[in-house]
Amino acid sequence: MRSNLYPHLLAPGRIGTMALKNRIAVTAMGVSLSEDDGTVGERLIAYHEEQAKGGVALIVSGVAGVAWPVGAVAVGQTAISDDRFLPGLRELTARVHAHGAKIAVQLHHGGFVAGYSHARYGHPLWGPAVPPVAKGNFTDYFLMEELAGFSDMKPPEIKVLEQADIDLAVAQFAAGARRAKEAGFDGVEIHGGHGYLLSSFTSPYTNTRTDGYGGSLENRLRLTLEVIAAIRAEVGRDYPVWIKLDSREVGKAGGITIDDAIANARLVEAAGVDAITVTAYHDTSVGKLHSESNIPHLEDTNLPATAAIKRAVSIPVIGSGRIEVPTADATIGKGEADFTAMGRKLLADPHLPAKLARGEPDTVRPCIYCYTCVSAIYTGQSSRCAVNPDFAHEFEATPLPAPAGTAKIGVIGGGPGGMEAARRLRALGYPVVLFEKSDRLGGTLRFASLAYEPNERLLDWLRREVADGGVDVRLSTPATPDLLRALGISQVIVATGAVRDMPPIPGNEQDHVFSGDDMRAMMLGENTDALKRKTGLLTRLATKVGAATGATSNLALVRKATHAWMPLGDTVAIIGGELVGIELAEFLTERGRTVHVIEEAPRLGKGLTLVRRMRLLTELAEHGVGLHGGASDVTIGKASVTFTDAAGAQQTVPAETVIVARGAHGDLALADSLRAAGFDVHAVGDANGVGYIEGAIRGAAGAVRDVARQLSLQE
Repeated sequence: MRSNLYPHLLAPGRIGTMALKNRIAVTAMGVSLSEDDGTVGERLIAYHEEQAKGGVALIVSGVAGVAWPVGAVAVGQTAISDDRFLPGLRELTARVHAHGAKIAVQLHHGGFVAGYSHARYGHPLWGPAVPPVAKGNFTDYFLMEELAGFSDMKPPEIKVLEQADIDLAVAQFAAGARRAKEAGFDGVEIHGGHGYLLSSFTSPYTNTRTDGYGGSLENRLRLTLEVIAAIRAEVGRDYPVWIKLDSREVGKAGGITIDDAIANARLVEAAGVDAITVTAYHDTSVGKLHSESNIPHLEDTNLPATAAIKRAVSIPVIGSGRIEVPTADATIGKGEADFTAMGRKLLADPHLPAKLARGEPDTVRPCIYCYTCVSAIYTGQSSRCAVNPDFAHEFEATPLPAPAGTAKIGVIGGGPGGMEAARRLRALGYPVVLFEKSDRLGGTLRFASLAYEPNERLLDWLRREVADGGVDVRLSTPATPDLLRALGISQVIVATGAVRDMPPIPGNEQDHVFSGDDMRAMMLGENTDALKRKTGLLTRLATKVGAATGATSNLALVRKATHAWMPLGDTVAIIGGELVGIELAEFLTERGRTVHVIEEAPRLGKGLTLVRRMRLLTELAEHGVGLHGGASDVTIGKASVTFTDAAGAQQTVPAETVIVARGAHGDLALADSLRAAGFDVHAVGDANGVGYIEGAIRGAAGAVRDVARQLSLQE
């Protein structure tokens, strides 16, 4: 039975002649899951097939290169530039259609953004004119190990297109559309945004031509209009064709504006497209802007532009860009968009549409907007998801259900790795006992949720999954060998997390020096011997009252309360500039503290994904946080921290409070002791070394596969 929770989002719709069962589309994303030679293989097919199983109405398969390998932007990109690619494309459409979804392909030429085409094949970058010199600091945010693969890259040659080149590009788009139709795709989306070839002609920022393809808005759009006309001539008027357009160019003075976008939308409508996908783009040389346009960090960033374009045209308009489900439904209901294209949400949970239709929104695995998916592409890897380890592995065999009469499985540790392992085992039918030595589930994810609110969505979801799955949860219960044996448990997954030792920094014994564990205990209402020594009576009373009333278990309340009071000095030095230290700096800066982050490595932010790192480090600098990479000889004084900076100069920063966010490392002591006691043990998550949320979730999935494989073989 279809739910009426989201009547507008789940209503049927239409793009041209294509009828769609709901208003949810998989937005076109380059996920680098095709084969190295551009062909579509089982990895990409299984990925899209899972989305079709999940109830989405329309899948738009991203960045299919009409001129591939010319114009290629990433490893593993799909090609549609030759008839030899048709067999894989046909298999893709057939597999998606078998589950009741429609699928389109996005026709793409990378133009100026085709760095992969240049790096791999030596191709020049195609565009309308020599582009402006980059002014930003994009590579400053890469860690040294991430830069290693780019060390031998040479500056690309720019190919300013002549008429013959333009004619070739138009013909390539048309041929790509013809192949799409032959392969069984239900429509095509022309990529006219994101700085790619068509967008570079449309934008006054990059198009300084003085011929018929430059100057006026109509001239700058001429190439796009010629592409639309050529595609229509190839596929006919009844075949669904639409286009993705930039609504603005963030950080590009003199670039595309919303007024330009409205005029462009009217012109492409007159040229015969059936819909418009509204997006935005940015100056790619500026790090923070990578989360300001097409993959925005802030919710609803592109909705005002979507509504403005919707008012200007009569064809359907597709909105995108971190739109939460209730907002998507309301936006469509108000007539400010016709469809919502989702990207990251459907990587986190491809079954989101079906769960909404069943009236089960709380069962949707939440995206935490960590940018793991896109950051992987930036560093030359296939896309992946921190919260959904099955994404990009859909082609692998799924674990078999539990054999009848299977003994209980023990999971030790109630953090993200333990909860994920427990819920996966229960989904396969295994009886599971989850042991947690503290009085609540969550582990380090609870503290991570204080600093970064989207993490709490994952925490809440994991807790619900564990409860709804019927996991036998034993809180405040250490898992001893005797207890495990008494419960008939021989298979154990150990997910007890990392150990956080205080590193040997001179001055670390002072009472104003807190470890990461001290901070976690203080914020979450826990009491330890160290906190008793380091904090005053008021803090200890507040901690006890918070724990007794349950206030400290309400993370939203703690986040709000800490704006008014925290038992920390006004000046704080954080020693350790990886993920934990950086997120702590954000948390404390938002609460009025003057913060310095001191890190031994030359660049800060390890553990943060690249795109999130670019945003967060920029924002910290904008708020006056001292970011000191390459520090050495760190010494903690009574009210300051002294160190030698990267240039060799001695620096002293004020520090009424010092937080040491270093020293975390894996701890296999429990796993090893249980093995020695005769148990079959699988260690996951930070017990193996700090891997944060992604490592915990991915490790849990791997351990469950291993357990299921072993037990199925023993059957």
